[in-house]
Amino acid sequence: MATASKLGDYLRARREQVRPEDVGLPAGERRRVPGLRREEVALLAGISAEYYLRLEQGRDRHPSDQVLDSIAGALRLATDARVYMRALARSPRTATRRSSHPERVSASIQSLIDGWPTTPALVHGRYMTTLAANPTAIALNPLFAPGINTLRAAFLEPEMREFYRDWDTMTAKAVAYVRSVSAAAVDDPELVRLIGELSLHSERFRTLWARQDVRRRTSGVTRLLHPQVGPLDLHYEKLALPGAPGQMLIAYHAEPGSPHGGTASDARAPGRAPAAYAYRHGCRRRGRTSTGPVSSGLIRPAGTLNRPPAFRAGRGPLRRSSPGSPHRGATSG
Repeated sequence: MATASKLGDYLRARREQVRPEDVGLPAGERRRVPGLRREEVALLAGISAEYYLRLEQGRDRHPSDQVLDSIAGALRLATDARVYMRALARSPRTATRRSSHPERVSASIQSLIDGWPTTPALVHGRYMTTLAANPTAIALNPLFAPGINTLRAAFLEPEMREFYRDWDTMTAKAVAYVRSVSAAAVDDPELVRLIGELSLHSERFRTLWARQDVRRRTSGVTRLLHPQVGPLDLHYEKLALPGAPGQMLIAYHAEPGSPHGGTASDARAPGRAPAAYAYRHGCRRRGRTSTGPVSSGLIRPAGTLNRPPAFRAGRGPLRRSSPGSPHRGATSG
C-alpha cells in the first residue's frame, strides 16, 4: 500500500476529530462532514486547498517538513502524533524495514525482572506480545505470560475485561500506542495479521483503530480487579530497552503508603479464584468463588512458573502463538 495513501487516510481521520470551534472557526449549521473541511485545514495551515486535497488523495508524495508542521498545527496534533505523521510521509525507500528474526529478550533482562519478587514486570515486543515476564506478573494476570499478545487478549479474552476496571481507557491507550509504533512498518505482515484479526472480531477495536489516535504513555495508573486481593490501583512505568528496538519493560507498583501497597505481591500466595476465572480450570460457574486452591491452576505459590491453562470450558483451546502468527514472541508479546 502506498505510503502517500496512508498519510491521506491519517489526515482525513484527524481532521474529522477537530471541531471548528476548537480552532476558532464558526461551527455553522449546514455541515455535511464531521470535523473540519479540507479548505479549513488548508486555511489554518497556510497552504492552498488544492495542494491539501492532493495530499489527502495521495497525489503528492513528498510534502516538506515545513508543510507537515503547518498541517500538524492546524490539526492540533501532539508531539507523538507529529512524529507519526512525519514517518507516514517518508519515502518507502527510506522507511524502516523490520527484521525477519524473532524478537528475543536478553538473559540479563530476564534475570533482572526475575530478581524483583514483589514487582510485577514483563517485556513487550513491538506489537505487545509478551516476550518475558516474572512470576509475580503472571500471578497478577496469567494472560501476561510469555507468548501471549496482550493487545489481542485485551479485546478478545473476557477475563481481561473483568481484570481491568478501566477497560475502556486501557484499550484506548493500547491502540494509540500500537498505532504510534507502527508508522515505519504499516505493511508489516505481522502487524497486518494482528490488525485484521482484531478488526474482524472486535467492534471496539475497529472504532478505536479508525480514529487513528497516536499516543505513547510511558507512565500512569491502571485500575485492576484481582481475583484474590480485590481492587488494585497500580502505577506502571514503561522503559525502552537499549539495543532491543521495539521492546518495552513494564513494571507495576503501588503508591508508597497506599492501601494497595504490597497487594500485588500478595497475589502470589495461595488463595481462591472467582468463578469468572475458575471456569477455565473446569470449575462450575455459580457466581461465587472457587473452593479449590489457586495453586491448582490459576496462580501458584511464589517460585513456580505460572502459565495460563490450555483450555477454556466450552470454547476449545486458548489460542497461543504459533510460528508465523502475529502473536508469537521470540522466547515463547
